[in-house]
Amino acid sequence: MNIGLYQSASSLSALERWQDSVAQNIASSQLTGYRKRTVNFSAEAAGEIQTDPKGRVGHEGGQPSIFPKINTGINFVTGDTQPTRRELDVAIQGEGFFAMQLPDGSRAYTRNGEFHVNPDRTLVSSTGAEILSDSGSPITLVPGGGEVTINQDGTLFQGSTSLGKLSVQKFADNSQLAPVAGGAFIPTGGMTPIPVDKPQLLQGYLEGSNVTPLREMVDLVLISRAYEANQKMITTVDEQMQKTLDALG
Repeated sequence: MNIGLYQSASSLSALERWQDSVAQNIASSQLTGYRKRTVNFSAEAAGEIQTDPKGRVGHEGGQPSIFPKINTGINFVTGDTQPTRRELDVAIQGEGFFAMQLPDGSRAYTRNGEFHVNPDRTLVSSTGAEILSDSGSPITLVPGGGEVTINQDGTLFQGSTSLGKLSVQKFADNSQLAPVAGGAFIPTGGMTPIPVDKPQLLQGYLEGSNVTPLREMVDLVLISRAYEANQKMITTVDEQMQKTLDALG
């Protein structure tokens, strides 16, 4: 068995997954609050290549066969904050996520503070999920109630009427958050959200994604070159094996 053939094939599979992550980052680089998908490579031993001429399994002269292993994750570094001057746009400064309720009743968490008002005056996210207050209930605006003001701690006022306080939650381990549609996350492994004691919010601002498109384009070039190199390796090994078979008749 030519182990190099399998190693190159495994590398191609890993590179394809890396390319998928880079493509997703580029496509979502303009999505408010989006968090970059990351890829890390490591080596994983998978048995031994035997050097004993008799091919005895477990011979002490065997060398470990190494295959690439890919580990995916999410980069939660804060993105740049940009002014919008829109009263329902809110950016979180520091840690935390806005809590929202999905149409199926479950809860998700997002850094995207681009809020809107649906026909029944309920405050919703850009994907239509209801934004929750610190009491766990949706926030409803008053028809004709005037301008909306959002304080630094997340308290909403419409004119002089208090509408509640935005729920800003954090988690003990962000690596346990699973991404869902619209740049939001849901906790896994039984994690429960922790209220941020003193949230720092900016009204009239939005936090952009933390993706650097130029860096992602450079990665695409690196992936392309590595893919071509492994393809050539497979072709070379295949040709050598064919020549050996032809020589042996």
